[in-house]
Amino acid sequence: MSVPLRQQFDIALYIIKQRLKGNKRYPLVLMLEPLFRCNLACTGCGKIDYPPEILNQRLSVEDCLKAVDECGAPVVSIPGGEPLVHRDMPRLVEELIKRKKYVYLCTNALLLEKKMNQYKPSPYFTWSVHLDGGQEDHDRSVNKKGVYDIAEKAVRLAIQKGFRVNINTTLFNNAIPERIAAFFDHMMDIGLNAIMVSPGYAYERAADQDSFLTRSTTKNLFRELFRLGKKRKKMGKPKWRFSQSSLFLDFLAGNQTYECTPWGTPTYNIFGWQRPCYLIGEGFVGSFKELMETTEWDKYGTGRYEKCADCMVHCGYEPTAAEDALSHPLKTMWVALRGPKTTGAFAPDPDMSKQRPAEYVFSRHVQNTLDAIHAGSARTFTDKGDSEAAA
Repeated sequence: MSVPLRQQFDIALYIIKQRLKGNKRYPLVLMLEPLFRCNLACTGCGKIDYPPEILNQRLSVEDCLKAVDECGAPVVSIPGGEPLVHRDMPRLVEELIKRKKYVYLCTNALLLEKKMNQYKPSPYFTWSVHLDGGQEDHDRSVNKKGVYDIAEKAVRLAIQKGFRVNINTTLFNNAIPERIAAFFDHMMDIGLNAIMVSPGYAYERAADQDSFLTRSTTKNLFRELFRLGKKRKKMGKPKWRFSQSSLFLDFLAGNQTYECTPWGTPTYNIFGWQRPCYLIGEGFVGSFKELMETTEWDKYGTGRYEKCADCMVHCGYEPTAAEDALSHPLKTMWVALRGPKTTGAFAPDPDMSKQRPAEYVFSRHVQNTLDAIHAGSARTFTDKGDSEAAA
């Protein structure tokens, strides 16, 4: 099963408790970024071009755990940068599992085989390996040959050792549905637990701004991909297992009209609590309470803000789909049984005519953090001993 029953039950129970308390805004997944340093330079990433002083910063285990406890989300996703570069990552994961948090440790897998024995299989722990397609497609995406082969070898080893292993696949406008479908088939054949798939978001700091998807290209791409998936199933190929709700996948195919739920996946990183969401950094605050109570949520989202116009990414819309699933179980069951609809008219998009223009203010936050580092007053610690980062 793509998402274990225990995890489904715990998250559903968490949502029900939040509703009973009368909470309208609450987190489901904490996006915890202990560092930005990476051993790859993907052109679609918005975090690889920070100054060295920023890339050398780390959140301590204690700071991470404080954020986790403060937030209270049942799921903790640890992206980066490359988390396996962080020397204290095994201890952080161990502490999170003790708190019975469902941990998704994201990695490009270059260090996975070397570091794997520092971790133990657990129903609360999943490796989330970045793979944007087969060998040719993924190596092009990360700008380095040979990365796919290393990653697949590590995925196979982790499965063999009893770990839960997912892949995290981001699709851009150069994605060829037939090739992605063949890649998903191959991942199912080697025993992968599940796939997380998402359209690429146009990070303002990304080196390549020409490969991101619009909403219309996203819908058409996913309709064709899901159409191929249904054909393959009829041919006797294994069904693709996704670690995402059926309603979110239906949304990607253009069949649901959803508003973004940015507070569902709050982000904590070396700058602090990032607002409004994981994808846009337009302010940072010192506490989760301040994030929730002082962020002007109504200023963001598709139809409200230019930067959000083409976004259909899971971190914004999966929490919306989760809420919808709990409110409409029969619709959820029907979509899960039939799969995403791949024909007919698209559901309407939000009205874009009144969205406010984009503001570009992120460099100010970077400079503030640099000033704090130079003054010796940064919350983080500096780790210059990243010889593995160049591995």
